[in-house]
Amino acid sequence: MNNLISHQLVKYLEDRGVEHIFGLCGHTNIAVLTALENSSIKFVNVRHEQISAHMADGYARVKKQTAVLLSHLGPGLTNAATGVANAALDSIPMVVIAGDVPSHYYGKHPHQEVNLHADASQYEIYRPFVKRAWRVDRPDLFPEIMEKAFQLAESGNPGPVLVSVPMDIFSKEVDPALFEKLNHNTKMLNKPSIDEITARKIIETLVNAQNPLLYVGGGILLADAAQELRELVDHLNIPVAHSLMGKGAVSDDHPFTLGMTGFWGTKFINDKCKEADYIFALGTRFAEADSSSWESEYTFNFPPTKLIQIDIDPSEIGRNYPVEIGAVADLKQALTVLNRVAKELVPEGLQNEELKQEIASYREEFKKSNQKFITDNSFPMQPQRILEEVREVLPKDAYITTDVGWNKNGVGQQFPIYEAGSILTPGGFATMGFGAPAALGAKIAQPDKVVVSLVGDGGFGQNPALLATAAEENIPVVWIIMNNYAFGTIAGLQKAHYGTTLGTLFERDGNPYSPDYAAIAKAYGVEGIKIEAAEEFKPALQRAIESNKPVVIDVAMLNNPVPTSGHWNIMDIYSPDKKVHHVSV
Repeated sequence: MNNLISHQLVKYLEDRGVEHIFGLCGHTNIAVLTALENSSIKFVNVRHEQISAHMADGYARVKKQTAVLLSHLGPGLTNAATGVANAALDSIPMVVIAGDVPSHYYGKHPHQEVNLHADASQYEIYRPFVKRAWRVDRPDLFPEIMEKAFQLAESGNPGPVLVSVPMDIFSKEVDPALFEKLNHNTKMLNKPSIDEITARKIIETLVNAQNPLLYVGGGILLADAAQELRELVDHLNIPVAHSLMGKGAVSDDHPFTLGMTGFWGTKFINDKCKEADYIFALGTRFAEADSSSWESEYTFNFPPTKLIQIDIDPSEIGRNYPVEIGAVADLKQALTVLNRVAKELVPEGLQNEELKQEIASYREEFKKSNQKFITDNSFPMQPQRILEEVREVLPKDAYITTDVGWNKNGVGQQFPIYEAGSILTPGGFATMGFGAPAALGAKIAQPDKVVVSLVGDGGFGQNPALLATAAEENIPVVWIIMNNYAFGTIAGLQKAHYGTTLGTLFERDGNPYSPDYAAIAKAYGVEGIKIEAAEEFKPALQRAIESNKPVVIDVAMLNNPVPTSGHWNIMDIYSPDKKVHHVSV
């Protein structure tokens, strides 16, 4: 029995240090589930595979290790696809192990086979977004494929891979020596750095620049390089702007943190980027919303601004803007060298008191502009007040997950993050439905931290069955449903440009409609709180956190758009030659 692939797979995962597997059963993978029965690995059961994929994604981000997802074939694999694609576009390492049709029935159209264009071709469904998809055709190849899968998921630009395993192969014997041989292979590759000459050239360029600026993305967090980045900022006093995914890389209370750029950035931040003579970009792909659709009048203006760029992925360097100095390197390694060189070339460091005061004044002014919303007692609540009170209640090292809409865009713009990696947001794929299950994965990865999910009613409504897993496993996450009875951001867009809200508002008989999410939570065995007045929200959140139980807080929110002075070209597509953004609905 112990020579079966299923049992040896579990042992292999144990030896790799895997502690949790997320997934859902099916007739193709129960051999693996059986092998997990006496394992140190905990199987986390869900009611829908998309939930398990987002949980695995959140877990990988917080645990800082590759997540493992176990899926059934066909519909199980396609249900998980959205979550796996989200992980792929945010460069999150994940190994997806999926059951497949029996190898001896390829092409006969056995139960749930995908074979319209090729026999046993379900693995091809994932090809557009995973780093690689394997179909295991022989049991003796399986050990080597698993080793390659983890190595590829974790190396270079990280991301998900798929290993599709015919169910009969899980139940076949294989020589344990094939797995034991893998013990001689390193489980962690040494990562590339930059050479002394390049580091010196970059530091000299920054020191001699008139208005240098650091622009950082999620790559800093993936490389676990926030401490090294902070060291460079402290030494050279260079301001830091960031993408949505780079939020928190340098604490929002650091005197040289500017904030998020682009469409949801402020004019002050975008202008600082435009005025820079040199921008040093670290671990960012200059995504469209962060870069104001790459139109030079709004955020980045290359040239005349000159660009220095370091990324682990060579295809990102120069993708959207011309680069003067480009280097392929792991950011933690590269920043270690850059810090050493900076201290050699400028032993006393640099001071920039004038800019520090300018940033402090801007923050004060921005806070003041929001004050009328923060202190507004109206109900439904102002979104700014919700965010302000959440920040007041949460410890600085709490983990926050967002979804899409106000909770993502408003948090990026207005919600201070103090610890690197403590905000989880769906960046590249902007997946509605990510935030609520990702919070479960984050809490499993860091059980001693407070984890709160800020999510819209549209996002939470995607997969409320995640509450079953929360109840079964007693995972004490607090979900704050910012409920505007709509797909609010899209409603504001449609109303502003087309004068209608068809398909974006939730209504019954012409009146606003929402499920009673507090009651739904209670039906799942989770505490549910429905807020009825603005002053109830903050104490309810405090009690929810102190309870150390899973809690859903359903709070009605005004559907006001996130204020923005940035640009996104979709506005010009909707309304050419007009300066129209969103409106309140």
